[in-house]
Amino acid sequence: MRIALGIEYDGSSFKGWQSQRGQKTVQSAIETALGIVANEPILTTCAGRTDAGVHALFQVIHFDTEIDRALRSWTHGCNANLPDSISVIWAKIVPASFHARFSAIERTYNYLIYNRPIRSAVWNKKATWYYRPLNITSMNEACSHWLGRHDFSTFQAKGCQAKNAVRRVSCCEVKKQSEILLFKVTANAFLQHMVRNLAGVLMEIGSGRRAPSWAGEVLSYKDRSLGGVTALPDGLYLSDVHYPEEFEIPAPSYRELV
Repeated sequence: MRIALGIEYDGSSFKGWQSQRGQKTVQSAIETALGIVANEPILTTCAGRTDAGVHALFQVIHFDTEIDRALRSWTHGCNANLPDSISVIWAKIVPASFHARFSAIERTYNYLIYNRPIRSAVWNKKATWYYRPLNITSMNEACSHWLGRHDFSTFQAKGCQAKNAVRRVSCCEVKKQSEILLFKVTANAFLQHMVRNLAGVLMEIGSGRRAPSWAGEVLSYKDRSLGGVTALPDGLYLSDVHYPEEFEIPAPSYRELV
């Protein structure tokens, strides 16, 4: 039997999603909790492996088991054995053809920027603080250069194991509410550090240090060394994973934080 789970987590204190020996990771915590409920080891696969410090509003995982438990047991039983920073929000039996990673059509990330001269205590580790004023019009003009199908090599981490850097971006925009800026980007898949590297370029443009056209120039370089600063992980959230309707995966409770 294949079970899918929807998970949200505060990644501030974790070394990312993927299990690593001797490190505190989200996957290790989830698999430990699932193992307690199942009374046997459980191995999981996720929709997108988030890095250290990155959060999730809507991570999707699957696992296979012969253990028969009520769906309520997979949610409440796991949550009873998880830290407060991780929560299983739903569980669903899915066909064997479902794969949390490979069945996904698109993924959406939110990147939150707290934009004021003084740092925030409340948004610490939940948003990236940027003290220079940011021009949202310039940032959205920059975003337009990344829509469509492109080679995003410039925005790919050096250690990224992706076979190629071509990705299709269907949504790329910046919104503002009070002192919070929300950078939202949706694509068929993402490269390691891709969103953080895009956000780094956007903040340079928004601050007036670079023109909006620089976003297109950087994209054309296909060279990470020319791609600007990688933004901090604090403001990054995996916020949505879209699957074919046949799998009837529940929609996120909320897709945006602001």
